[in-house]
Amino acid sequence: MKNLLQTLLQNRKILYRILKHTPKEELLRIPEGFRNNVYWNIGHIIVTQQLLIYGRSNLQMIVPSDFVEKFRKGSVPNGLASEEEIDELSGHLFTTIERTVADFEAEVFNSYDGFTTATNFEIKNVDDALVFNLFHEAMHLGIILSLQKVNANNLKS
Repeated sequence: MKNLLQTLLQNRKILYRILKHTPKEELLRIPEGFRNNVYWNIGHIIVTQQLLIYGRSNLQMIVPSDFVEKFRKGSVPNGLASEEEIDELSGHLFTTIERTVADFEAEVFNSYDGFTTATNFEIKNVDDALVFNLFHEAMHLGIILSLQKVNANNLKS
């Protein structure tokens, strides 16, 4: 489990670099053919991890409820974000994983409401949820990289 959590942390470092080194207008741009942007995908990754690990374990999430509503599955970005909101997002990239590591070490995950995901993964416990979360984050990293490529190509046009 420790290796899996380290892999999650590495992914978050990549997302942090993208968030900090991508111009704001590119973070918020929704290219033709896409439903969301880089900013939303990063927020969605954070919220999904919180819902999968803490929400389904009936534990208090680290992120506020309005943050969850803004980035949960089915939400749509409005194309706006202040510098403060971007900074808040970048902070959650690490605080959520650090807390998850600490809570795993403290063995606070005692129950889990299992379910089957939309992609037909059966999640029975928090360990399954952590594995699925890594898959989910990698999938959205791929989407983010595609968004960046489309944005870069649109700038050249």
